[in-house]
Amino acid sequence: MRQISALAPPQERAARPITQISTADAPRRTSGVGEFDRVLGGGIVPGAAVLLSGEPGVGKSTLLLEVAAQSARAGQRVLYASAEESTAQVRLRAERTGALHDELYLASETDLATILGHIDEVRPDLVIVDSVQTVASSLTDGAAGQPSQVREVASTLIRIAKERGLPIIIVGHVTKDGQVAGPRMLEHLVDVVCHFEGDRQTALRFVRALKNRFGPTDEVGCFEMTGEGIAEVPDPSGLFLSRGATEPGTCVAIALEGRRALPVEVQALTVSTQAPNPRRVVNGLDSSRVAMVLAILERRAGIKTSDLDVYVSTVGGVRFTEPAADLAVAIAVAGSIGQFRVPHTIAAVGELSLAGEIRPVTQAAQRRSEAARLGYDRVVDDRAETLRAALDRLRTTERAPF
Repeated sequence: MRQISALAPPQERAARPITQISTADAPRRTSGVGEFDRVLGGGIVPGAAVLLSGEPGVGKSTLLLEVAAQSARAGQRVLYASAEESTAQVRLRAERTGALHDELYLASETDLATILGHIDEVRPDLVIVDSVQTVASSLTDGAAGQPSQVREVASTLIRIAKERGLPIIIVGHVTKDGQVAGPRMLEHLVDVVCHFEGDRQTALRFVRALKNRFGPTDEVGCFEMTGEGIAEVPDPSGLFLSRGATEPGTCVAIALEGRRALPVEVQALTVSTQAPNPRRVVNGLDSSRVAMVLAILERRAGIKTSDLDVYVSTVGGVRFTEPAADLAVAIAVAGSIGQFRVPHTIAAVGELSLAGEIRPVTQAAQRRSEAARLGYDRVVDDRAETLRAALDRLRTTERAPF
């Protein structure tokens, strides 16, 4: 009989064929926030380590407090360890956002060993640590936030998550360049990296998955900051459209945010000028691509823009920088100059080449499908072949499909 070494691993840790390993022990469970679950790939996986990063003040703590409250309402015990605020400060925010629940435990600690003690005492089903850069371990020299401290704190929390099947959400600071602060190894250690972004001048917020071992990385969660906290926006289509009558200089494009196709209204205003260098003011779009579109309009479509101040913007503060916006920008500018209106039932999607051709864009079928769902019966795209041909059709009452 073969002798078994004293160093043989326990049966539950022994290497087994992958076909004999069951996933029944790792079912996803909802966080209670549908848009956050969408980004995670359907819910939180037991033992997963999730890193949520974002600019200061964007709403990371507010979002995670909502996740904690919804999880507690679903019967899970949650430990929220805040190293940046006192428990009274977190309680005040919870009262404002309606996040109070007896199964939500708060702790204000900057010492890692104390946080681990709270985990042993509370025995939670979900742990949130806010933030990893403000927690320190006595086993490592240096102040909190230094690379060695961030590495030690993160690796210890992740080890606890894996050993106990306990999901842990860690908040991470970002640098001025938008990168996660601390050693790059932090992003390698965790299972999921999410980035929370948004313009402080608008209420809209997006959560994107930059890394996900348990699901896709092309999902986007949409939220809106309100006076009562953060609210999900399951269908943000109406946020980026004006509510007035159609005016010359407007055109709707279909943008992609992750797997979502969203209508975005592009507006243009042109004003005659005698200045030697006309102004080009761009908001929400790529200024270099707008400049290229203006050159294409003048050279390939015969629409002079070199003696005009041109203002181009998106509605709702959304950023639309992909090449699919080219055609909508061109139509909006041409409409402003030629004073023709694009009906509400027409949308535009297409990239412009320097030769004035309309090139196809990624996931065109999905964009057309979303446009049809929202009531756009015609989509100007690469089937029009050239920019000049598309503009000629828009100037007429022709109803043939593009």
